[in-house]
Amino acid sequence: MSAFFASYGSMLAQAVVIHVLYVLVSVAIGFVLGLTLGVLLSRVPQWSGVLIPIVSIFQTIPGLVFIGVLFIWIGMQPATVIIALSIYAMFPVLKNTYTGILGVEPKYVEAAKGCGMSPFQTLWQVELPLAMPTIIAGLRMAAIYTVSWTVLAAMIGLGGLGNFVYQGVSSNNNTLIIAGAIPAAILAIVIGALIDLLQKKVTPRGMRREVGK
Repeated sequence: MSAFFASYGSMLAQAVVIHVLYVLVSVAIGFVLGLTLGVLLSRVPQWSGVLIPIVSIFQTIPGLVFIGVLFIWIGMQPATVIIALSIYAMFPVLKNTYTGILGVEPKYVEAAKGCGMSPFQTLWQVELPLAMPTIIAGLRMAAIYTVSWTVLAAMIGLGGLGNFVYQGVSSNNNTLIIAGAIPAAILAIVIGALIDLLQKKVTPRGMRREVGK
């Protein structure tokens, strides 16, 4: 073990940092895009029957194929990976935002209107807080999936933990495979746990017991 870290320790640390950066940047972009589109579709739900299936098409395209196509257009640069991962991360947030907002009971919306709230105030102060547990669940799904999808960055020479996995597979070196797989699994678990904590924080107090079930 000490011999492995002596040989690969710095490379592994660099791979972890690159992997984490790809995940954080891509999930952040995907969350903003998904939240924005989800809110817009909740205002005009008749468009959802067209836009959501179009966006979901990207989810059916294998990650390696999508990154490969972007590589042809953009070249070997981080933007290739970030664009692909952001689009993949966007869909769970978009779908959960749309579903969560439409799932808010009408009585709360009517009560907000009765209090003289504008449509924006109703959205910001009533609908989004009540839909937040569902939205954060979409964020959790997006983040965990992105950790695994980021492994594909190594296929076009852009680093990350995938380097160890693919080098290990090509050289039949199980140690390298484990060195890439275990940190990725730990990263997914840690991110999932942090988002679970975030979900508890943003869940309205009266809904926390129900969410925890």
